[in-house]
Amino acid sequence: MIWCCEAFAELGVARLYALLRLRAEVFVVEQRCFYVDADGLDPQCLHLSAWQNDAPQAYARLVPPGVKAERPCIGRVLTAPSARGTGLGHELARRAVQACEAQWPGQGITLYAQAHLRGYYERHGFQAVGDVFDEDGIPHLRMDKDAA
Repeated sequence: MIWCCEAFAELGVARLYALLRLRAEVFVVEQRCFYVDADGLDPQCLHLSAWQNDAPQAYARLVPPGVKAERPCIGRVLTAPSARGTGLGHELARRAVQACEAQWPGQGITLYAQAHLRGYYERHGFQAVGDVFDEDGIPHLRMDKDAA
């Protein structure tokens, strides 16, 4: 597995296409969530991904503080269907937290998790903040992790 954490401009067309395709496969097709994935934030973000045989296996978008939330924000978190059940998702979460803490130290981290993943993110140090809300037809929950 090859891990990369890249700015948008560093991705290149082929890698960007592969990541956007996987995001559409998971969020739009698999989860049947119809929304505009290209929301204008990608160029401002870091893109954390795991690759095997030139195919993305896991991905998270790291949004700088002040863009989507006051704190840095982890979003678009996914594991390719073929890589699920391998522990890769937990490695992705661990690396996403590390990357945010390295890039934006002392600020904590926010994410907007699908509500059924609350326990998953709690294992990585996040705590629920506020009530469940609807985002694109899926119950979500804001979760924060305080600065280390």
